[in-house]
Amino acid sequence: MANTFPVPVTLDEPVRAYFGADLATEIQSNKTYIIGFGFDGTACFRKGTRYGPNGLRSISEDIESYSPYLDADLEDHEFFDLGNLQLGESTDVETQWQYANDDFNRIFDPVDLSAEQVKVLTLGGEHSISYAPIVKYLKQYPDLVLLHLDAHADLRDGFTGYHYSHASIIRRALDHFGPGHQLIQYGIRSGTREEYQYMREHGTVRTSRKDFLESVAAIPADRPIYLTLDLDYFDPSFLPGTGTPEPGGEDFHSFVSLIKLLRERNFVGCDVVELSPQIDPTGNSDVFAAKIVRELLLTMEEGRK
Repeated sequence: MANTFPVPVTLDEPVRAYFGADLATEIQSNKTYIIGFGFDGTACFRKGTRYGPNGLRSISEDIESYSPYLDADLEDHEFFDLGNLQLGESTDVETQWQYANDDFNRIFDPVDLSAEQVKVLTLGGEHSISYAPIVKYLKQYPDLVLLHLDAHADLRDGFTGYHYSHASIIRRALDHFGPGHQLIQYGIRSGTREEYQYMREHGTVRTSRKDFLESVAAIPADRPIYLTLDLDYFDPSFLPGTGTPEPGGEDFHSFVSLIKLLRERNFVGCDVVELSPQIDPTGNSDVFAAKIVRELLLTMEEGRK
């Protein structure tokens, strides 16, 4: 009989579940969970990513559940949606962020993700929302590989007065790294001189698609992998609906190459951040991002077989 863990917080209501998912008020073993964290308080350019989780849910019913890239269908899997974390009643940005982080931790602290085979896909929101899930995974998996796909290095030690800024998420994650953890970054094309010096000195950055995919292929099949995906990783000609677009990004087919590798590995969790639906009135960015989420859900689920 599967273990269950009641969710000890009241999530933001009402919310429409991601298409194909059941709304859940408890965590069961051997299941995959979506949770939304709609926050953009530290965004320094264009805001609007707080609408990302519900924007993704809304468009999810308008795309096929079947992936021709993986020959897999979400209809063949059971996964759950926990709704959105609350930000509390304060108007202070840092208080809102901490309130939702505390709720995430209250939900998942009782759960041993590794032993219970629970997988989590967190929908943002700006990139600072990745802190709580990344730290949880680092604590649970002492040999975790953190894959960071992004246009930006996100290695600043705080930005515009925020220690936990969207521009500092990887720096804050490194605060929790142990000797067995590894960081692999790809898609980076914007950052400070100091950030680039760090990436080169520590060998975290891959500068070609070939090198990146070879690095993922070299990860042992049983070693846990967590992906943090900032959607500005993709070129803005494909996905303009994001807060800090940078030219020179990747395309959908390069992502397909990655998920085919992850499907054969121990892909334990991920987050998808920085979709800002209102920036792209065509809705194309929402569709693009929803297909990314579909592929990630399927990759995690297919890995259970």
